[in-house]
Amino acid sequence: MKLPAYPRTKPSGVEWLGDIAHDWTISPIKHLVSTPVTDGPHETPEIFDVGIPFVSAEAIRGGKINFGKIRGHITVEDHKRFSRKYKPRRGDIYLIKSGATTGRIAMVDAEIEFNIWSPLAAIRCEPKKIDRLFLFFYMQSKEFQTAVELSWSFGTQQNIGMGVIQNLSVPLPSLPEQRAIAAFLDLETGRVDRLVAKKRELIERLKEKRTALISRTVTRGLPPARARAAGLSANPTLKPSGIEWIGDVPKHWQVTKMSRVCATIRDGTHNPPDRADGIHRLLSVRNVQEGRFTLLSDDRTMTAEDFAELQLSYTVEEGDIVLAIVGATTGKSAIVGRFENVTVQRSLAILRPNKSAISSSFLHYVIQSPVVQTEIELTIFKYSAQPGIYLEDIGRLLVVRPPLPEQVAITAYLDEETAKLDALVGKVEAAVERLQEYRTALITAAVTGKIDVRSHASPTPAPLRVIEEIPTRSA
Repeated sequence: MKLPAYPRTKPSGVEWLGDIAHDWTISPIKHLVSTPVTDGPHETPEIFDVGIPFVSAEAIRGGKINFGKIRGHITVEDHKRFSRKYKPRRGDIYLIKSGATTGRIAMVDAEIEFNIWSPLAAIRCEPKKIDRLFLFFYMQSKEFQTAVELSWSFGTQQNIGMGVIQNLSVPLPSLPEQRAIAAFLDLETGRVDRLVAKKRELIERLKEKRTALISRTVTRGLPPARARAAGLSANPTLKPSGIEWIGDVPKHWQVTKMSRVCATIRDGTHNPPDRADGIHRLLSVRNVQEGRFTLLSDDRTMTAEDFAELQLSYTVEEGDIVLAIVGATTGKSAIVGRFENVTVQRSLAILRPNKSAISSSFLHYVIQSPVVQTEIELTIFKYSAQPGIYLEDIGRLLVVRPPLPEQVAITAYLDEETAKLDALVGKVEAAVERLQEYRTALITAAVTGKIDVRSHASPTPAPLRVIEEIPTRSA
């Protein structure tokens, strides 16, 4: 399916939009709505576990509202009061107008009662002027998202004002053409989305396989052939570990407490020093990414004097393991590499393995496995407040401990095998990224008049083509 360009184009008059089809016009959003663009209440209501769903930015996912990620629930009375300003309706479009996800959008596709908070702007299309699905796709385009980004203002966080939103420009073909474009994009993006979903399922299966591999190896030892190559018993005698989720372990292994294999277990500072420009970093849970302890460009920094003060209390050294102990990511971990001028906040525990008992790499694999993760989950379940685990709980976590030479052999094997799985995941994730780029490029080209799709809005799927077939602005 080679997608043609429109035979005639003209300048849109909007710098970030470029040329549009000759018969199209340009209109601000405010001229295309049946009610003025509005937002949710600017007060913070009392939130409950039950009541009317209260939706904010975190629930806007994949162009829809994920009611499993809502802020909470409000009373019927608050809902009635807020609804005097705005009451959600099926087909409304939401734009996140403040915070880290500014510009993300969703269309209401539910018939349930709910309300929204102030980070969301609500746009209700006038059906005689614009097809709401066309506008929904246009707001996903690169051009519209660029316009949002160019319109950001910054206070404590990025945001875009209501007056700016309603004046953002929309390229406007005739209504029949809008519907044809929307139908084409609905068909094509649906196919892309299904491919992305399948690839994400594959990613999850690969990650599950990785976890199962680690779990089996740190509780049973190496596969027979690999064990023989390492000079170890291929079929060691097993014994009950005494722990349900660990099962049997080789008879010569120990099951012991974390406190007995670590020289120290402590957390980071509870009193972070003031921010200051410099090279001394204060890291947190967000620096633990995919099993790696990573420096980020916007890490919090402090003065050399404040850093030296913290060093008197504790240090973070190469080979330590940092473990998230507060929040939704409790349990994720990483080995500390060769860093200088780095320390951590209280959201991270610092585990320093006793090198005569256990290696950092082997302990990290044990922590990643269900051996430790299951017990962390059970421990979190005991507490009703924010997810988290105390240092004394960490010390009581059970770990398996083979002899050191066997730990080295197991670590080498797992390093090799998990690297293969990680490489496969990386390839599939790259394919997902390419599909998403194709999706955005297709939407952008169609809703800004770079390609003419009117004759292709049919129910018969055509094969996906490479992104290069979509004309760019310079084409």
